[in-house]
Amino acid sequence: MLDIFQYPKIKFPKDFLWGASTAGAQIEGNNCSYHDDKELASKFAFGGIPYEFPKMACNSYELYEEDIKLLKAMNLTLYRMSIEWCRLEPEKGTFNQEAVKHYLTVLSRLKEEGINVCLTLHHVSHPVWFHKKGAFGTLDNMKDWEEFLEYIVPKVAQYVDFWIVLNELNLPFEYSISERLNMIQYHARGYHIIKQYSSKPISSAHSYSEKQPKRGYNDKLDKLMAEYIDYTENEFFFHAIRTGEITAPFMDMKYVPEVKGTCDYWALNTYVRHMIDGRKEEFRSDCYTATKFKPIETPFFTEEICPDIMIQMLMRMKDKPILITENGIATNDDRYRIVYIAAMMQALHQAMEMGADVLGYSHWSLMDNWEWGSYNPTFGLASVNRETFERTLKTSGKFYGELCKNNGYDQSILRKHLNELPSIINFK
Repeated sequence: MLDIFQYPKIKFPKDFLWGASTAGAQIEGNNCSYHDDKELASKFAFGGIPYEFPKMACNSYELYEEDIKLLKAMNLTLYRMSIEWCRLEPEKGTFNQEAVKHYLTVLSRLKEEGINVCLTLHHVSHPVWFHKKGAFGTLDNMKDWEEFLEYIVPKVAQYVDFWIVLNELNLPFEYSISERLNMIQYHARGYHIIKQYSSKPISSAHSYSEKQPKRGYNDKLDKLMAEYIDYTENEFFFHAIRTGEITAPFMDMKYVPEVKGTCDYWALNTYVRHMIDGRKEEFRSDCYTATKFKPIETPFFTEEICPDIMIQMLMRMKDKPILITENGIATNDDRYRIVYIAAMMQALHQAMEMGADVLGYSHWSLMDNWEWGSYNPTFGLASVNRETFERTLKTSGKFYGELCKNNGYDQSILRKHLNELPSIINFK
């Protein structure tokens, strides 16, 4: 049992960045990406829930000032957001000047409010026309990618403090292994284009999950499968950035010099560990019964609070500065989110004491949003009324805001927002 009421007081460095993250496709509404296309969108979301189109999402395209108010209410100093290629170039070669003006307004407002911007150039969604051409499934579309970046990067560069070229190019649920390997080159091309216009640090956000053999490291099959999955989901990207070698099992190595060194920092998203069961075709097994709980009615993969994933990740990646660009939990009981944040911040701080150079932490997400096919998983520090789009800061958001203001954690902050531990064990 995690007892956050026994955690010691911690303080972070004075320049530590406290943030929240969003993605345009998940909050803006009427986004015109392939996710909104009835012909191209997936039919089912996680857990077999019928696919729901984003429609107005959180209406953030119109209500961005309300989002900025949330950031300010929580004393945040960093906002990770995306600009939507599908809005900017809805038809190939035709750029929407209204959308350009809109994003410049949002970015300038963030700077006026003293908030650092971490800008993602591709967060899963892209134009329908690019999708129909095969998107990242082929390197033949590199010219389209270059033209988009050459157009938009110089226009927004003055507002950006951290760049994210691509979000989670390593996700197996979204991309095949060949697409993942191609996307390393799309990432590298983006890196070099941005460098022409900006001196700010550049990366691509990596979805990191520890691959743990279900029966322990002495079980050879589980261990072998865990190492295999780790390479194809984690190490292939890290290895490419460190060496320029694009590699995967059963494929010839490809050396691409322009890939080497194309992350100035590691941008890391982390939520869970993956138990790997080598005795099953569906090898990503459920977490242990003893650590499983039910934070949301329909399972959405965050059914365990395991703060050591943060330490393991940061120790592995401490060869560069690190920015935590996503971390959070889907739960209908906001108390769990307080437990989750407290545990993760305690682990993050301990990793920093052990040598990890962590620049900041950005929580997923700023508000409850569309989660790639459903509104059921609620990750937000604020709730959103689905009819009026009114934002309401949750108790967890107030708790997180005080951590930011205090630049650390102590028991007085916790006890102000949580009276007792919720039951985090569920054996049903």
